[in-house]
Amino acid sequence: MSDLLKSSGPSVGFVSLGCPKALVDSERILTRLKGEGYATAANYAGADVVVVNTCGFLDSAKEESLNAIGEALAENGKVIVTGCMGGEADLIRARFPNVAAITGAHQYDAVMDAVHSIVPPRPDPFRPLVPENELSSEGVGVRLTPKHYAYLKISEGCDHRCSFCIIPTLRGDLASRPVAEVLREAEVLARSGVQELLVVSQDTSAYGLDLRYAQSEWRGQNWAASFEDLARGLGELGIWVRMHYVYPYPHVNAVIPLMAEGKILPYLDIPFQHASPKILKAMKRPGNQDKTLQRIESWREVCPDITLRSTFVVGFPGETEADFNLLLDWMEAAQIDRVGAFAYENVEGAPARDLPDHVPDEVKQDRLARFMAVASRISAAKLQAKVGRIEEVLVDDIRNDGTAIARTRGDAPEIDGHIFLKGFTGLKAGDRVKAKVTRADAYDLWGEPEGLIKLNRVPGAVSKARRHTLISRV
Repeated sequence: MSDLLKSSGPSVGFVSLGCPKALVDSERILTRLKGEGYATAANYAGADVVVVNTCGFLDSAKEESLNAIGEALAENGKVIVTGCMGGEADLIRARFPNVAAITGAHQYDAVMDAVHSIVPPRPDPFRPLVPENELSSEGVGVRLTPKHYAYLKISEGCDHRCSFCIIPTLRGDLASRPVAEVLREAEVLARSGVQELLVVSQDTSAYGLDLRYAQSEWRGQNWAASFEDLARGLGELGIWVRMHYVYPYPHVNAVIPLMAEGKILPYLDIPFQHASPKILKAMKRPGNQDKTLQRIESWREVCPDITLRSTFVVGFPGETEADFNLLLDWMEAAQIDRVGAFAYENVEGAPARDLPDHVPDEVKQDRLARFMAVASRISAAKLQAKVGRIEEVLVDDIRNDGTAIARTRGDAPEIDGHIFLKGFTGLKAGDRVKAKVTRADAYDLWGEPEGLIKLNRVPGAVSKARRHTLISRV
């Protein structure tokens, strides 16, 4: 943990756990703290209070959150808990009765009140306030990502009631932001130098449903709070726009031409979760995977370069070998480009916990390994087909040996692969360049950037990546 918010005021330590949506919550809390003159401490000992933003999606995530709380209490003693696990205050207090305060997800006012009660801000009549969501030339408040990409949260909560998920309990029903507010934030981020916006929510393609797609004005034009209009507006900014957490509703089809035109990235992150109709029904998710395959085929006809990313659950209660083999067959047919998977966890509070026929752990792990072997083979073939092609890439970092670590349009930060460009000068983090792909493995690419001079001798270089400067295990 190092000093992010320089100030003569009191110091707050910050631990941020969980998904990008929780990271945005951390950014908003830190922005408000900055506006009141708080600094972040470089270590536990230098903090007047520590805030732990928790994750509670899976039991393993809860245990990590509890470990972080315990560490902060042992090292500092004054701890405020917020985030998704904040909804389980009894569980937290049973293990840590000395926690100073507990608040739920995106309860920014409650976090600020708790901080004030422990260490009030010091009055400073010369300090300008930086209220939450202030739009300035330097971007929207405090950011925990590198300068060249940012998460853009468009809504909170979810209207689905998937049997394995407790997110609606933790974060509530769908609550979309007005479209003009989102587009203004995106515009400011683009002006500040951001080269990639990662659109996140619990259900991105449901955006605006709760607002009845209400219109608002941006750049002298009315825009509807809808997935399509949001994509069109973001496509006007001239930077990479990547869509995450998109359910395959029919109206998603309208956005595919924008990808083909280069307005937004040809990339969709879709949580398919499974393919067996029986298992999808038990999960309380849409179950017609034949139509999903047809939709994927139609997307690829319009935009052949589209990259599809998805997550899957294996070993769900009631999953038979036949159900699992159906999933493998569906994967072969769908040819999903980027895949993540996890063995089902019996999360406290999720309805699936009470389903019959739970799968033994050893069977779950065996199926997970078999599933990932298929996914890895598909990924390897997909990436091998890129060898010899010219790809637009975004540089994330320069390693000590001079290698540029970059991503193609088909790779999201933190979760997908990289393309490595070695032995060239003139590259820096945030550059968007063309590169020829020269080699591939199952998950990563290697390439040569076009229009740059290759060095005979690679000099030593100092990594200039901006890391999370808080106590953070994001």
